[in-house]
Amino acid sequence: MNGCRCGSATAGSQQPIDFCCAVCLTCCQRDNTPERPVFCAGADLKAMSGRGGQWPRRKSNSGGFAGLVMRKRVKPLIAAVHGAALAGGCEIVLASDMVVASTNARFGVPEVKRSLIPAAGGNFRLMQKLPRSIALEMILTGDPIPASKAYELGLVNRLVEPGAELSTAIELAKAITVNAPLAVREALRVAREGVTMEDDEAFALSNERMSYLSTTPDYKEGPLAFTEKRAPKWTGKAKI
Repeated sequence: MNGCRCGSATAGSQQPIDFCCAVCLTCCQRDNTPERPVFCAGADLKAMSGRGGQWPRRKSNSGGFAGLVMRKRVKPLIAAVHGAALAGGCEIVLASDMVVASTNARFGVPEVKRSLIPAAGGNFRLMQKLPRSIALEMILTGDPIPASKAYELGLVNRLVEPGAELSTAIELAKAITVNAPLAVREALRVAREGVTMEDDEAFALSNERMSYLSTTPDYKEGPLAFTEKRAPKWTGKAKI
């Protein structure tokens, strides 16, 4: 992955990691410099060339590229992007649920320029998250778009000055962590899975997860805290 290192910062750090509702993701390249900042530029093409063009298959047993793009997870993932997010780096961003980007960020899938395709989710996730014509232009030309354009198109949630992306992502995570942990988990599940379902199937899933939440202590705590005009005290417990 050309030195891409994935780290995380979690909001609500006083709580065990399993209680936290959201995770913020940052990446950096080994050759990252202040003049040319890089979030992640994907696979190492030099190493690939040294193997006679064989495609590097560096992935976890279940997570795909970077151990992330195919990972099954229950927590919201917020990408904090500083600099270029290209190829696999862009696909890491596309696998995230929300994006905070600095104004010097740019997003692109230049694989076709090297006789490759965005095989870590870029081909279809760009089509899901951007207007069809814009997504196809990015995929077929390989040219990136600046953070300002990504923000206008809705790919980026928050556009900030360089250096403020991680703190802003943590603020966004904190806005999530004040909510009931199990409700956040189930809402994310229905949102992610339901978007590709027919309405009847999506309603069935929504009703199923709402029924599950009704068996938890926090289901009672939310309305009770509202009635008593106090902040709720979430337990995150699965059963009453």
